[in-house]
Amino acid sequence: MPKISSLLKLLLFLIFAGWVSLWLLKPTQLWTKSWKIAEKRASTSFLTQSGLNFAVYTFPVIAIAIVGFVYLELKQKEPTSRKGRSPLSVLSNPIFVNKYLGILSGLEILAVTLFIIFLAWTFYVRISNDFKKMVPMKSFTLSVWQYKIFRVATRCGLLAEACLALLLLPILRGMSIFRLLGIQLEASVRYHVWLGTAMILFATLHGGGTFLIWGIKHHIGDEMWKWQKTGRIYLAGEITLLTGLVIWITSLPQIRRKRFEIFYYTHHLYIVFLLFFLFHAGDRHFYMVFPGVFLFCLDKILRMIQSRPETYILSARIFPSKAIELTLPKDPRLKYTPTSVIFIKIPRISKFQWHPFSITSSSKVDKHTISILIKAEGWWTSTLYNMLGSKPDDMRLFHVATEGPYGPSSMDFLRYDSLLLVAGGIGVTPFLSILQEIASARSNKNVLPVKIQLVYTIKDSQGICLLDPVLPHVFDAEQGYLQLKVFVTREHQPDRSLREVLDDVSKIQNIHFTNKRPSYAVYGLEKLQWMSVLLLVASVVFLAFLIISNNVFIKPDKKSSEQKTATSVVDILLISSFALALISSTLVATIWRWKRLREEIPPFPEKERKAVKPKEANRGFFDQHEIHFGARPNFQDIFSQFANESKGSNIGVFVCGPETMKASVATTCHLHSNGFQSGGQDHNPFFSFHSLNFTL
Repeated sequence: MPKISSLLKLLLFLIFAGWVSLWLLKPTQLWTKSWKIAEKRASTSFLTQSGLNFAVYTFPVIAIAIVGFVYLELKQKEPTSRKGRSPLSVLSNPIFVNKYLGILSGLEILAVTLFIIFLAWTFYVRISNDFKKMVPMKSFTLSVWQYKIFRVATRCGLLAEACLALLLLPILRGMSIFRLLGIQLEASVRYHVWLGTAMILFATLHGGGTFLIWGIKHHIGDEMWKWQKTGRIYLAGEITLLTGLVIWITSLPQIRRKRFEIFYYTHHLYIVFLLFFLFHAGDRHFYMVFPGVFLFCLDKILRMIQSRPETYILSARIFPSKAIELTLPKDPRLKYTPTSVIFIKIPRISKFQWHPFSITSSSKVDKHTISILIKAEGWWTSTLYNMLGSKPDDMRLFHVATEGPYGPSSMDFLRYDSLLLVAGGIGVTPFLSILQEIASARSNKNVLPVKIQLVYTIKDSQGICLLDPVLPHVFDAEQGYLQLKVFVTREHQPDRSLREVLDDVSKIQNIHFTNKRPSYAVYGLEKLQWMSVLLLVASVVFLAFLIISNNVFIKPDKKSSEQKTATSVVDILLISSFALALISSTLVATIWRWKRLREEIPPFPEKERKAVKPKEANRGFFDQHEIHFGARPNFQDIFSQFANESKGSNIGVFVCGPETMKASVATTCHLHSNGFQSGGQDHNPFFSFHSLNFTL
């Protein structure tokens, strides 16, 4: 098994290297001449030019996803063991902390730098070749400087195309290839934001520069309404740019956070954007960005099929801090990793809005249920909180559609000697599943971190009740590996002990719904190897329809450099082939899901959660746990103290909470890691930073 995994990893690297090489070579004259010869030969063969473009430009990324899913499936079956410090640990740590850009690791800075170099290389090669020719457009009678501006604007369009090629890849959920890199779903959203902003910038320069030249030559009225038979369709490009600007403006934080519905609905204009981009750029350029579109559409279909059946809420727990814990039934065969998220929709509240929540339960502990913790802050969550508080008898209020769970491919915390967990408010939710997973593994005598410290910052003491799912492990005096440090920032009660604060846990209101056993439990995503098969089938079906339609409707001798067939006809054939491939994939996925839903689920055992009372623990036990009122954590002291107390040299630092807290922890982690390294002592701990997100 390890040998197969190594071979698949090598294959993934080779495919990725080949795909990157295509992008680097594409602007060069060497590639242009060679590609024209290849297209000429393909046009007279059964493959056709369209088939060649798909096989060379699109399929490599799809192949990465296919091979990657098989690799991840095999990797999950391998026994887990503690690993040493990764050679990339230094690069994965935060290097740059900024309130606008956030926390950037060395790997992220390296990736962004390489991408900027690639954009600069593409622009330089293209524009230098244009300036060498210096043949002004006769129809415009452009001067030299006007021609240069026009070509610069045109080449900015290619930079926007490069950003669009990567734009959809970070927001894939089920079909995500970012799982290969162990990147969290929510964390990859910011890459999507960066790419989208860069794309809009280059697209605006592209359109603005073109309009400037048209305006100088008084051709705006003649050019902007053109729908050319061949070549670039100007009107389609204008619609694409306008749609992109609307999507970008409505996704700004000022609108997204305050008017989520506007952001949500306008984001669905991506269909219009992609459609008119195809008509504007043509099929040859579209195949460069097609991998992300292909994977995104299949991902969307699988998510729609998964979320169609509805389940019920089995029970709810209302905490004093206006937070609620929902428990849903799940298939006991469903396994997920800690820090996973699940998307839920309650039709009675909103028929369209999906909200992601961190899963607080462990699939190794709770085999028949799945739990999420929700803080009543916005309109949607407050509505749910009020509905539960009114104790309605109508169970139709709590029909729930689920999607996910989505999580990292591996549990990184297993490879650390010790863990330092830093949480702020509701940001503690991702850690609840981690702590339960560790407690379960320790009971099975598995090798795990020997010391864990949870630094929990809350506004008022009522917030400590959110730790209820893991309090049994805190109270167990034999489990001395877990230490709790609580900081209550807005209260001053110096005489109040942790023991007294924990008594508030008993104020939690439990609601059990006596409904019949739900006909549907949360099943989760399809198996990775099945998704790879579906992806391969969809690719083959698309290529088959594409080749057949091109051979039927476009004669080979007309696919030449002097193409007479309207480009819109070629584009429509591409759209039709893709639609047929999606319909076929939808049919296969629906049948597979239906068969899976018909499988018998093991009976659901009625288990009641036992409340743990703080008074059952001995007094001396609470000495190792701390609570501080009216103060924020001093991370410099916490890091230094934990470094002295922890056993081992490899410490994982996981933080989830407000951005200011993340920035403070990242800075401290960076300083301590650099300081220990410069000392040259191998026994000093190395802090490896990880940022978790609980909001998108």
